[in-house]
Order: sequence, then C-alpha cells, then structure tokens
Amino acid sequence: MSVITPAGQVTAPVAPGQMGSAQEARAAEIFIGQLGHWRDGRRRELDELDKAALQAATGSAATGDILLSMALWKAVSDRYELLLATWNSGRVGATELTRMSTLIWGRLDASAASGLSVSLPEACRLSDALLSQLRVKLGLDPSGLEITERIRQLRAQMERIREQIDLEPAGAAQQQAALEQSRLARKLRELADKAGRGGDVTGPLGPLEIDAATFERDLIVGGARRRDAAALVQRARQQRADLEAREAALHGIVEECLRRVDPAPRYAVPDSAALGPVPNTRVELEAYLRRLDQVSRAMTIAQTAYANALHDHEELGSRLEAYHAKAVATGVAEVPDVAQAYQLARNALDARPSRMVLAQQLVTVYQTYLQTTAAPHAAPATSSETN
Repeated sequence: MSVITPAGQVTAPVAPGQMGSAQEARAAEIFIGQLGHWRDGRRRELDELDKAALQAATGSAATGDILLSMALWKAVSDRYELLLATWNSGRVGATELTRMSTLIWGRLDASAASGLSVSLPEACRLSDALLSQLRVKLGLDPSGLEITERIRQLRAQMERIREQIDLEPAGAAQQQAALEQSRLARKLRELADKAGRGGDVTGPLGPLEIDAATFERDLIVGGARRRDAAALVQRARQQRADLEAREAALHGIVEECLRRVDPAPRYAVPDSAALGPVPNTRVELEAYLRRLDQVSRAMTIAQTAYANALHDHEELGSRLEAYHAKAVATGVAEVPDVAQAYQLARNALDARPSRMVLAQQLVTVYQTYLQTTAAPHAAPATSSETN
C-alpha cells in the first residue's frame, strides 16, 4: 500500500495481480486510489526538492536526477489517467480488468529521459529511490525525517533489492550483486543496533541511503535494459522469420513473372540467409535490425515491380476481352479483319513469355478496328421472297 512518512513523504503502492490476468475489481480500486495519492504527493515532493536544489550550493549535481524523477512522474501520471479512464468509476468487466493489468505491468514510455522502458511499479520504485537519494544529496533528511523512520525505509529498500537480485540472470553478476546487498544489509544492522543503544547515526546513515538508492536504481535500470534487449531479440527473430516467408513467396512471384512477361523486371530477391544468425548483444542487435529493415525495403521494391508487371499483363488481357465482348455485342466480332486482329492480340498475350510491347500494340490495333468497323448489313431480300 502507499505509505506516508512522518515528514509527508509517500512511497509507492504495491501493484496487484500480474501481466495477462484480469485484476480483481476491489484490488484495482484500492490500487488506483493509492496510486493517485502517490502521484499527488510525489509531485509536491519534487516541487519542494526542485526549490531546494535551486537554493543549495550542490544543487547542480542533482539536476540529472531531478529531471529523471520528473520524467518518471510524468510517465506514471499519464498511465494513471489511462487506468482511471479504464476503471470508469467501477463500471468494468473482465475485458476492462484485463486491460488494466496490461496498463499496470506493461512498459511505460520513459525513454525521453532514461533511454529505457520500465513498468508502472518499477517506475514508482525507481522514483522512490531517486527521491531518497536526492533528499540526502540536498541535505534535507537530517532535519526532515526521524532516524527510526529512515531505518525502516532502508530495511524495506533492502528487501526490494533482494527481490530484484532474484530476478537477475544466474552468474557472476548476480553473485556480486548479492554480496553488495549483504554488505549494505550488514551496515544497516550495525547502524540500527547503534541507534537502538542511543548512538548518533545521522552521519553514516546518509551515505548508506545514497549507496542503497543508487544500487536499487542500477538494478532496476539493468533489469529494464535486459528486458529491452530480450524484446529486441524477439523482434529480430520475428522480422527474420517474416522476411524468410516473404522471400519464399517472392521467389514464386518472380518465377511466374519471368514465365509470363517479357520484358520482366530485373530485381534480385534479397537473400535473408546472408544476414547470418540473430546476435545477442544490444549494439549488434540494433545494427542487425537496421539490416533487416534494409532487406525488407529491398524486398518490397522487388515485390512491387514484379507484381505490377503481372498486373499489367492481366489488365491488358481484361481490356482485350472487354473489347471483344463489345465487338460481339455490336456484331463486328466475325468481320475477318476484326477477328484476325483479336486472334493476333490473344496469341500475343497467351504466349509464354508474352512480349508486352507487341501485345500492347496488338490490343490497340484491335481497339482501332473495333472503333472504325461498321456492323455488316443483312443481304437485301429477293423478289420471290417478297412475294
């Protein structure tokens, strides 16, 4: 749930449910209320920090974190408005509740400031971590929060860090992160014990809060970047599969065009296999995706050219048959010159490949015969027939 500290600082509410499953209506209602309270409280806090940064001698060092915090707040605020509209004062069904789950656990567009996307809960937690770090940097905490509350928040932060480490890929990086979490947790226990004995921990508590906030932020950012990289891999695989399917279909169009039309376009069909396997690093993936886009555009150009050539051949055949239908209707189809012109045009179109320049000229000739040939008159009746 959303928490208000003694100094009025808010912390992010716990998001209900998970991606892909419908929210429970009651849980969704509670979360929306808590998120709205968090949004309003965080805006006030950011305004206060912004004013403090302008007055502090070290304020310029906090500019980047303040800008990122503002961007995160804006992304969360925009998503909150979408959630509120979807909730529609509780007039929701299964479809709307599932959509709310997607809005909560899907990616927020926070790329303008951070260059990555995070979910709504991650954005709120990242904002909390940044705010805690900013308060210490600007010297606001010693007079703003009681020591016991700061220790409580650090304990909650350590638990969040531990959960975030569990999401890290197994390996040396995860082990190193676990060691750092253990170090910070041990330092926190020492300070908590000292505070419990009545000792002054104001001095060492600030650096610990900065270290914990920086560490949590780095874990969240790293996780978001890994998901972005995984999304890039999936996108590259999907585009590669799409190109392979298009390439196979395009070969069929090219073969049919070469069989039916002369002259045919002379575009090479791009070979998607030449791109090589899908890489697994972000820089290589971005370059690979650019190459995929280039191959896709080249394939589109080739497909358009060959499809247009086939379409022109079919359209010319349709025109010839339309002229022939008119010739039959007007009674000139069997006139020898007209019939011969039709047969020549028909033969030219039926040839494989069909010489399009010749076929076009013969269809035009047939059209001219149709326009200039009068229908034959019936023979005059004889005198015996008249009697």
